[in-house]
Amino acid sequence: MITPTRTARTDEPASALLGTLAAEGASGAVSTEAGIVYLAAGHVVHVESALTPDVGDLLTHSGALAPDGWWEAIDQAGRRCRVGRQLVDSGHLAAGALELCHLGALFDAAYFVLAHDGPVLRFRPGVSHWLGAVRAVPVDTVLRESRRRRELLHRIWPEPTIDLAPVARVPDTGPADLPARRSRTLAQVDGVRTAAQIATALACRTFHTLVELRRLAAAGLVVPKAPALVPAPAPVPAPAPAPVSAEPGPAPRPTAPDEPDTALLRRLLHALEAL
Repeated sequence: MITPTRTARTDEPASALLGTLAAEGASGAVSTEAGIVYLAAGHVVHVESALTPDVGDLLTHSGALAPDGWWEAIDQAGRRCRVGRQLVDSGHLAAGALELCHLGALFDAAYFVLAHDGPVLRFRPGVSHWLGAVRAVPVDTVLRESRRRRELLHRIWPEPTIDLAPVARVPDTGPADLPARRSRTLAQVDGVRTAAQIATALACRTFHTLVELRRLAAAGLVVPKAPALVPAPAPVPAPAPAPVSAEPGPAPRPTAPDEPDTALLRRLLHALEAL
């Protein structure tokens, strides 16, 4: 069994450790360079990443929940890790709407956490996310969906650099007749923004933005920008890990909402219910 102590960084891939923790029925937070996976009794209950919008962003930008209702739930239940339950009990949000949004945020963030399957930085037993229990997802389901998304993106355009690097337009390419979402994505490409920053500007899910950017790359309209060559900085001591907190993340971004892919989320929800 996992003992209640912090596990330091190892060379073990995140997917392997998640499988071990799932088999042991562990609860806690698995931290990687791309985000954090929260477990309860061996199931994934939440995933967060700086590369994807959080649940609050998705709910408020979609119009499903007023920002005042979101922050009221955080004020009343954030420190007790029951924000999701508070939203439903207070009548601000239907349970089904919360589950769909939660699954979307969970799988989007899990893609980035598992995309390159890097080593785990640490495991903190017993740590809970401030949102609280919404929908527990088997680790195998999260790994399988992350792999499916990675394979989909590879089929569209096989260069993964575009996921994280700044994206630039290809010179001397004229205007193209593009679908609305792809056209909005192309309009944000400026040689400086990354996919995550473009998604933030559009207030849409980062994975949707990646799909559109790879389609634009396949059409010869955009390319990942190579980093400038600069002298390597002198090494500095690594900062101490941030303390665990039940406080919410950044304030909602005041930008226009994007349409959620509810059909995909409903299929995932039905698949989970059939397990």
